[in-house]
Amino acid sequence: MARWLLLAATILGFIFVFTTRSPLLLGIGLLLGIGGFIGFMFALAADRVSASSRPETSMASPADLAAMRKPVARPLPPAQRPPAAGATRAPSPPSPPPPPQR
Repeated sequence: MARWLLLAATILGFIFVFTTRSPLLLGIGLLLGIGGFIGFMFALAADRVSASSRPETSMASPADLAAMRKPVARPLPPAQRPPAAGATRAPSPPSPPPPPQR
């Protein structure tokens, strides 16, 4: 709504500029026309930005952001148990190397 009022003020100001013979109305018309035009451009830009921005409810909270920045703790492979006393068993093959750390 304000966008249309600013556009109307711009048009009205420039009508004053082109039809008046008074220096006072010429100055008022210039201020109204230029100020309305600048305001109209800012209102168009604000509408464009708000149309493509995400709502605040879909943004992550500071606690969520901190949790996402923490490195992931990878579980360690289970430790090898020593053989039970008196049991003779062939040694198990070595486990594969752990994946490289990033």
